Amino acid sequence: MRDRIKDIILQSIQVKEELLHTSIGTIIEISDAVIECLKKGGKVILFGNGGSAADAQHIAAEFIGRFKKDRSALAAISLTTNTSVLTSLANDYGYEVVFAKQIEALGQKNDVVIGISTSGKAKNVLLGIKQAKKMNLTTIALSGGDGGELAKSADIALVVSSSPVTARIQEAHITIGHVICELVEQTLCQDQK
Repeated sequence: MRDRIKDIILQSIQVKEELLHTSIGTIIEISDAVIECLKKGGKVILFGNGGSAADAQHIAAEFIGRFKKDRSALAAISLTTNTSVLTSLANDYGYEVVFAKQIEALGQKNDVVIGISTSGKAKNVLLGIKQAKKMNLTTIALSGGDGGELAKSADIALVVSSSPVTARIQEAHITIGHVICELVEQTLCQDQK
């Protein structure tokens, strides 16, 4: 059991080391897009399925509450939290549109839309990004593997390609989310504690 635990932690470290070598520029690009969005009065819209839904909620909460500083709230919303909306859309139209319809209703000028999918193949996440693009919103994909159609469709894509293991990709995504939160908070809330 000790060896297995060690292997799991080492895999996670290796994935994050790969991010150090390949993704710093993309993380800066994403952070800059979010900063610009919030400066212009937009909001960050996040969504995904399963663990990625949890990541979307987690990151939205960090923006609205605080990451490290006690500061003013930053506008963010996760599209995975309203079960009445999710279930009515899934029932009436099909699960594929649960994010696209919400973006159609809630998306506004200057918003940034972040779709999260460890495979890049989640149809509903892809359709959410495509709806955002139709509305001329800035689109960001956090993905894994080869990035799938999702990475090709977004304005900015960060693909964690160094691991085929979903859990390692999710661990990288939440690390990326935390880095972005810290950079945004540091830039926009310099004069706050």
